[in-house]
Amino acid sequence: MARNVTYKAGQPIIKAGSKEKVMYVILKGEVSVRLIQGSVSVEVATMTKGGFFGEISFFSAMPRSADVIAKTECALAAIDSLQQLNGFLEVNPKFAIKMVHILSERLARTDELLLGKVVDETRIKAREADGGEGAGPAPGSILHELDSLGGNE
Repeated sequence: MARNVTYKAGQPIIKAGSKEKVMYVILKGEVSVRLIQGSVSVEVATMTKGGFFGEISFFSAMPRSADVIAKTECALAAIDSLQQLNGFLEVNPKFAIKMVHILSERLARTDELLLGKVVDETRIKAREADGGEGAGPAPGSILHELDSLGGNE
């Protein structure tokens, strides 16, 4: 079964770049998920009771991608192995459905971000190909189709 751990407000839980394979479920309190780039720290999510984090490193060999800091006093379930996750889900069967739902929402947001990046890069390339002018996307391109749907022709 998962270990219960507690953190005080302001205490770091996960450090970006670290390689431990622990997933956490929030039993009580609130955490801040922060991306760090150099000296800049940006909060990308706040999670409360029922939320979970650390699943990417738990299921893969990838290092942590963000810092997670306790915003308030927190009680967490720390899951170190697939056996512990299975035990946690047996005791909390509804959490499995919630977990799939949350993961699908996170994937959908990632898809939106990637699509936006592709659209931006394609527009930049179209401008460069047109000599830097502010011309729209090439006829027949996905961007042209998207623009035409919005009535921007």
